[in-house]
Amino acid sequence: MKRITFYFALLCAFASNALAAAAKPNVLLICVDDLKPVLGCYGDKLVKSPNIDRLAGRSVQFDRAFCNQAVCSPSRNSLLTGLRPQTLGIYDLGTNFRRARPDAVTLPQLFKQHGYRVEGMGKIFHVGHGNTNDPASWSTPYWNANVVAYALPASKAKSGLTREEALFSNKSAKDLPRGAAYESADVPDNTYPDGALADHAIERLRAAKEKPAEPFFLAVGFVKPHLPFVAPKKYWALYDRANFKLAEVRTAPEGAPTYAPQSGGELRQYSDIPDVGPLNDDLQRTLIHGYHAAVSYMDAQLGRVLAELDKLGLAENTIVILWGDHGWHLGDHSIWCKHTNYEQAARIPLLVAAPGAKAGVKSGSLVETVDIYPTLCELAGLPAPAGLDGRSFVPTLRNSAAPTKDHTIHVYPRNAPGKGPVLGRAIRTERYRLVEWKKIGAPASEAELELYDYEADPLERKNLAALQPEVVAKLQAMLARHPEAKPQISNAAATGKQSDAKPAQDRNTLFDSKDKNKDGKLSREEFLANQPDPDQAPARFDQFDTNKDSFLSREEFVRGVKSK
Repeated sequence: MKRITFYFALLCAFASNALAAAAKPNVLLICVDDLKPVLGCYGDKLVKSPNIDRLAGRSVQFDRAFCNQAVCSPSRNSLLTGLRPQTLGIYDLGTNFRRARPDAVTLPQLFKQHGYRVEGMGKIFHVGHGNTNDPASWSTPYWNANVVAYALPASKAKSGLTREEALFSNKSAKDLPRGAAYESADVPDNTYPDGALADHAIERLRAAKEKPAEPFFLAVGFVKPHLPFVAPKKYWALYDRANFKLAEVRTAPEGAPTYAPQSGGELRQYSDIPDVGPLNDDLQRTLIHGYHAAVSYMDAQLGRVLAELDKLGLAENTIVILWGDHGWHLGDHSIWCKHTNYEQAARIPLLVAAPGAKAGVKSGSLVETVDIYPTLCELAGLPAPAGLDGRSFVPTLRNSAAPTKDHTIHVYPRNAPGKGPVLGRAIRTERYRLVEWKKIGAPASEAELELYDYEADPLERKNLAALQPEVVAKLQAMLARHPEAKPQISNAAATGKQSDAKPAQDRNTLFDSKDKNKDGKLSREEFLANQPDPDQAPARFDQFDTNKDSFLSREEFVRGVKSK
């Protein structure tokens, strides 16, 4: 009898363990490049986003979600390491996070360590500009997708290479190709990378279905609506361009520091965009049309993946997260692309569908990208690593009114004329945003400040910092609760090697090619045109401009490289 009891207990224990293993929730992490909350579920009446809207119907939708820096690589580092850019000391595209934290356990890596089959495809980590993927994070080889791809020969750069391909080559800035900023081609969806990515994700889901005892973590990174705005013709045809309105406010915020906005350097790298100056209304409307077409194209590919998840019977036990890495300016303040601390660049869409969570509800709770890592750990019952910057918002998933925090924080680096490199640390509460611009390590008393009231002035028309000192003081006290930001780490210092970068072209010839009006000097706009690194180029201009007259003489430009 004792032997029977023993075997019965053993059998029960085995069955219990097997059930626990089977009950582990799967994870489908959807990352979308440059997707702002211009979506039907967020109240936009023009965009066609039916599949994201349906996902929102079974999710908690976060209406006050913000990235930690409005540029690809630092934002994705925040998602995948749970650490803010100012904690890592990485604000650029080219520095790999493991230079700052070689022993970091990434979000997918943690799930892999706990028995998940972890697979990544598309754009998850930022790869390019000298940065690389992270093999330690994946159970299987990573499946890449190009950000820049065209269907029509006329859209491609004359060199035959896409700009994406050139960034992985050794070509100099002047030799980088310039393809079109948009394209409408009568082609199948999988002609472009996102369609092919959806095909591949569906194959991975089908393979996962065949291994029910092995939970999966599938990271799928769609690349549209990132520039160039390419999409099959049928997605452009969803819209009447006459319905697109241009930005209401097309000037910088009154009283803002001159360096706080940006001039659209990323967009100006494309062949059909003027190197300098404002964009005419017709071109602006075309770009807005292209952005919407690219969103609808990506939405359709996501819909195919979600439909397969449902068809395979996997949805009930799968956590689905849709996350945009940052927002995008569509001409507001005459700004295009991301790369600012303003609302249109910092606010992101975030949808979370999870077993046991609320469905079809909206939350005004403040959350930021770094909060996703600890949240997923709690949802899956996994121990989160110590020292993460984020805070789990699982309570909000169970009660959409439950607050997560009283503010979020994000950053962006700039070069301030006469001051050099500064970092803008931004506090965003339910009502306000304060941006504190200062050198890292300098006292707060030396900062230039921006303050915006999103109840009274949602379009950021005026910097209110000088007019509302009591609000500034309250928000600066919140900012003081955060550690001082780390400076950008040096690649050379991290590797113990000197940089192997070499001058790639004759500086005098390059000066002549940039001096468009042939006045013997370079304006800021002339210098920034076609730079391969639009985030870092303004810093070089200010460094080269030794007499601080806002122009570069030939001598300043030619000697500039030596003065680095």
